[in-house]
Amino acid sequence: MGIKKSISTILITLMGVKFMLKLFNILDGKLITNGKTKIGFARTSNITIKKNNLELNKKWNQFDPADSLLVLKNNGRLIVEDNFQIYSGARIYINDNAILSLGSGYINCNLQLSCYESIQIGKNVAIGENVVIRDSDNHKILSDDHKVTEPIKIGDHVWIGMNTIILKGVKIGDGAIIAAGSLVNKDVPPFSLFGGIPAKLLKSPVDWV
Repeated sequence: MGIKKSISTILITLMGVKFMLKLFNILDGKLITNGKTKIGFARTSNITIKKNNLELNKKWNQFDPADSLLVLKNNGRLIVEDNFQIYSGARIYINDNAILSLGSGYINCNLQLSCYESIQIGKNVAIGENVVIRDSDNHKILSDDHKVTEPIKIGDHVWIGMNTIILKGVKIGDGAIIAAGSLVNKDVPPFSLFGGIPAKLLKSPVDWV
């Protein structure tokens, strides 16, 4: 049974790739799952892997017991441009009519991602453990200027440290670094180091490898 009646859920262990291609309308590339990966999907949802692999629930060692969850609701879309790895313990929700776009790189363990409109993550990214990314508050403050949901865009070659929270409406420029434990609620310019609660400029310009 799924999250809603319109969503069915499957438990993947060593399920054949050909079946997955048909089930999710994956036109190119390859979906790889490790261990217990639960995927909830609406029939109107879609996954497109343009090149190489999307690997879910990747594990650092064989003793890691964590599973991962990916949910696509009605008309939810996941677009993967190139090789992308998401490590164990992830919880990814792509809600009605929302689009999650992944470039290339990896996200470490225990990701919490909720996409209600649009989240774009660029190429060659490195995202640490226990990161939260949400493009919606889910509740409205009773004022005229409060927007509940706004898109998030994370640029290319961005490094996000562990235990970071990225909130709605944020744009993180190419080459930026977010220090561990930060709360990002405002835009981050390219090639800058931001950190703190809330995150602020610590150094610019910066580069990393």
